[in-house]
Amino acid sequence: MDERAIFDGHPLVEPTEALRRVAPVTPEVAGQLRAADPRAYWEGVADELTWFMRWESVLEGGFGDFRYFPGGTTNVSVNCVDRHLDAHGDRAALHYEREDGARDTWTYRQLYAEMNRVAAALHGLGVVPGDRVTLYSSNVPEAFAAVQACYRLGLVYSVSFAGFSAAAVRDRLLDSRPRVVFVTDGSVRRGKVVPLKATLDEALEGVDSVERVVVIPRLGLDVPMTPGRDVLYADFTAGMPAEFPPTPLEANAPGFIIYTSGTTSRPKGLVHSGIGFLVGAYANTKWALNIRPDDVYWCTADIGWLVMPIFGAVGGLAQAATLVVYEGAPDYPSPAHFYDVLGRYGVNKLFTAPTLLRMLRRAGDDVIAHTERLELVSLVGEPLDPDTFHWTRDVLGGGHAFVNNTYGQTETGSAWASCMVGVTPTKAGSCGHALPGYVPEVVDEDGAPVPAGTLGYLTLTQPFPCLARTIWGDHERYLDTYFRRFPGRYFTADAAAIDPDSQVWVTSRVDDVINVSGHRIGTMELESALITHPAVSEAAVIGVPDEVRGAVPLAFVILRAGHTPSAELEGNLAAQIEAGVGAYARPQRVVITPTLPRTRSGKIMRRLLRDLVAQGTVTGDLTSLDNPDALEQVQRELGRV
Repeated sequence: MDERAIFDGHPLVEPTEALRRVAPVTPEVAGQLRAADPRAYWEGVADELTWFMRWESVLEGGFGDFRYFPGGTTNVSVNCVDRHLDAHGDRAALHYEREDGARDTWTYRQLYAEMNRVAAALHGLGVVPGDRVTLYSSNVPEAFAAVQACYRLGLVYSVSFAGFSAAAVRDRLLDSRPRVVFVTDGSVRRGKVVPLKATLDEALEGVDSVERVVVIPRLGLDVPMTPGRDVLYADFTAGMPAEFPPTPLEANAPGFIIYTSGTTSRPKGLVHSGIGFLVGAYANTKWALNIRPDDVYWCTADIGWLVMPIFGAVGGLAQAATLVVYEGAPDYPSPAHFYDVLGRYGVNKLFTAPTLLRMLRRAGDDVIAHTERLELVSLVGEPLDPDTFHWTRDVLGGGHAFVNNTYGQTETGSAWASCMVGVTPTKAGSCGHALPGYVPEVVDEDGAPVPAGTLGYLTLTQPFPCLARTIWGDHERYLDTYFRRFPGRYFTADAAAIDPDSQVWVTSRVDDVINVSGHRIGTMELESALITHPAVSEAAVIGVPDEVRGAVPLAFVILRAGHTPSAELEGNLAAQIEAGVGAYARPQRVVITPTLPRTRSGKIMRRLLRDLVAQGTVTGDLTSLDNPDALEQVQRELGRV
């Protein structure tokens, strides 16, 4: 791949003094942890948690079939809730807010009682460890109680994203075959009601495994109730005890199934071990956030995406965090609403996606408010361009907030590339370094490690507790997808470089690397060049076939307020890429559009842009698409010449 150093010109950014003063370890200890044998490191992490029975050994087996802490038993709910009661029982665990102004707060003691009532009610149905439960829910407190109740009983839960269609929900129900489904009556998104119970009823047609549907009436909608199957949440938990004993679970027992969206094939139901995921999420939250008892922390993700279990529902609670849990679009009805939420709860740590920052920046700096306490902005989900990094640190964060971009995958169960907040530095645009316990290598086409700074295929060379253990019902697909391309390694399918300072630069999915006249370049670099232009708010670049050069970039941009589309501006933006990257990277065209297709978490769906360009329509799984109207708007702009 192209050896162009994408990290050139980006110096190390040291932790702020405020974060350094409260860092969990010294730089010397951090160095020792990063250099330690992964088994010894993970054993040290596990020792910080509560166990019923200690493990027989740390690690058995290898990629494709491994076991961490075999024989050890504990329960996720004990580590996320029970063990905080003495010191933090009356402290807020969840500050819930909905975009229409509805609010609620649960303390750790309230969460403990509600979790136990749900667990007791589920136990009364006769469910046993290993049975499946599905949540089709938005970010409501009851969903957090239900997740912890499933852990308490050893049930295998899955969460269907609140934006999924009936067909998408049905596919997941048919695959996991749950006995119980929790559903909110509805949700709200940008002022519109999303009728979840009605969608679930449609999805349940032809599904014979579900015995009980528990309806959480957060909106007070009039929804149909099927006699003998459907029950209101309050009736389901009525009379149930506020104390219920946890089930001791072996460290490798399955904890939950999380589905990745498919493209041309069916979604993959990735299975994470409950305890292994807990160990990884606990460590990840410790390093990427350094949660302290006086922190108020907002993770903007939806509970249906793995970011929320890692940094909220499991990792965040395991750190005794006070979480802001938001339902709806954080920038609705206006970007000022986002800042109002920051101020209302005194948020000092934020975990979000770069796209939200770009959307806030597009709204203008004059609406920024209530960021005085903000000391950390951690990010995940997509590449972070340096321009957005600097705006976040200097403008949104007023120079007192540290920006920690991270990298991980649904499969890895953690954002394993990150700085250790308050301890180690980062660089604008990088994903930090590999955290302790993870051993990455960038390799070439033949699987041979490449020199520092060389773009290649990102792999991990040793198992870790929170790595997905299989694909539900299809272990061969799991082996084919992740381990057979480079035997002895986990293959991320991402292109990356690790620079001489050990900073990880993830440029794109391997499929998004564009081969232009023999030069292979990741789309992140092209998009970063565009975003430095004062007219550009967001950018997405794809590769399209070219008879002469093999492939050529095609760019899509959203303009900032006050800028008007024109042929002259399109030409200037093409020249911007040429100046920033090289003449060989000049795009075939720059398409200025008012919107782009996104997931609910805000990520631009570049594969849909490729479909529109190549065939005029989109194919594959559209269940994670949040704004279908964007496809028509992009199509119209593509038709303009």
